[in-house]
Order: sequence, then structure tokens, then C-alpha cells
Amino acid sequence: MFRGSITALVTPFDGARVDEKSFQSFCDWQIKSGTKALVPVGTTGESPTLSHPEHDRVVELCVEVAKGRVPVMAGAGSNNTLEAIRLTKHAKKAGADAVLIAMPYYNKPTQEGMYAHYKAINDAVDIPIYIYNIPGRSVVDMTPETMGRLAQLTNIVGVKDATGDVSRAALQRIHCGEDFIQLCGDDPIALGYNAQGGRGCISVTSNVAPALVSELQEASLAGENEKAIALQDRLIRLHKALFIEASPAPTKYALSLLGKCKPDVRLPIIPVFKEESKREIEAAMRDAGVLN
Repeated sequence: MFRGSITALVTPFDGARVDEKSFQSFCDWQIKSGTKALVPVGTTGESPTLSHPEHDRVVELCVEVAKGRVPVMAGAGSNNTLEAIRLTKHAKKAGADAVLIAMPYYNKPTQEGMYAHYKAINDAVDIPIYIYNIPGRSVVDMTPETMGRLAQLTNIVGVKDATGDVSRAALQRIHCGEDFIQLCGDDPIALGYNAQGGRGCISVTSNVAPALVSELQEASLAGENEKAIALQDRLIRLHKALFIEASPAPTKYALSLLGKCKPDVRLPIIPVFKEESKREIEAAMRDAGVLN
């Protein structure tokens, strides 16, 4: 169900409020541009600064506009296991096809603690669960061995791997099996990850260049390596520029240039304000051909 280009959606704001109209219009544009699945309220969607009612509403809005055209993987992570279970239960009730559970941040659980966290969610809600392993933000890193144990549970079906290590795909396949769905979480290395057995990318860049990222992923998964490399060369500067300041501020600035949403973000993230950052984002968009 989840393969190819999957967008880690931004959450548009209008000042202090969630801009529901812009969000649904943005989701529709993503689908029409070739995006194969949508991920609302992940960390790119600024989930840590959304209230629970806002979080729930964004999931509902995404499912509503997707209308079954593409699957929805709702963000439902928390460093509070009971809260993650509540978010997961709501995602299922709202009609999401799966959930993405980020590694518990700040708490620094042991491997046994990580296993217990995901098992508790697995046991509480009958919905496909994707582990989001991102040690750069959560501090802790789930080992392939722990992931292999979790892969034996009924609802743990895949991973968004943001370790930055392309070899993880091979190691995790050994421990988790070939049916375990491995998705890259880092746009710059997505091609290499696919070559090691990945099935796609949960992408930030596809917010800004959905058609190109989708084309790149389809070429990569079809073994059209020269085409995929040419597209990656076209996009690599944009991959980097969207993290030139704290994410998702650069992505929202880029989308504001495309008229898709305002550049508004929530504290402690601030809008892109350095002129050199703005110039680099604009130049990267022109290199990719998404801005005139």
C-alpha cells in the first residue's frame, strides 16, 4: 500500500490557527501531482506544537480529501505511550490506513523500553504501524535486532528510516524479513536506500516538488537508474536547501512562493529570515524547475 513518493505534509497556518482550506487544497494538489500516499501530522507537520484537537482535526481533513485516492499514514507518535495509543485510536477512527509512530524522544528508553512502547501500541489498536526511527531527533536509535522482534508482531509492518545509513535497509531486511516495508526518511539518500531494498521515501522535498519526486521514485523502483540519477541531480540542491534552517520553515517559505500556504510556523520554530537562506531556497527551486 505504501511505496514510492510519500509526502510528509506540512500543516499550513494562518497566524495562530490551522488553515484548513489551504491544507485540503494542498493535499489535493499533492495527489493530482503524483504523490502516492500522504502523511499528515508527522514532525514536518509540526505535530509537537499542535493541540490534541488540532492534531485530530488535521488527520480527519486529510482522510476526507484523500477520499481513498491514496492511502493516509497518520502521525501518532509521542514519548508518552498512553498518548501515542490515544492518537493511534483516533487515526483508526478517522479512517487512516496506517500510523507512523516516532521513536520516544527525550526519555532515552533502552532497547527493551522501545520494544515495550511499540508492543503496547500494537496490542491496543488494530492498524498497520510504521516505526519512525530518527536518532538525530529522538537521541535513541532502534537496532535492527529490536526491529526484528517488533516485526514479528501483528501490526508492526514497516519503518521510516531516518538514520542516514543506507546499509540499514539490508541489515533490517535480514532481521525483519523481505515483507517488512522499508521507507527512507532522508531525501538525499533515497536512491541509495532503494538500491538496498527500500520501497520508497517519506519525503519533505515532495511538499515542494511532488511531481518530480514521484517521477524519481518511480524510475528508481523500476530500475531506470540513469533517469533516476538525472532527476536526483536536478533535486539535490533543493533537498539540502529545505533544511538550511530549522524544518519546516524553509519548506513553508518555498511553498509560499508557489502560493500554496503562508510561511507561518509555530514557536520554537521561526520563519526563514536570513536573506541568504531565502536566496538559496529560491535558487534551488529554480534548479529543480519548480520556480520561474
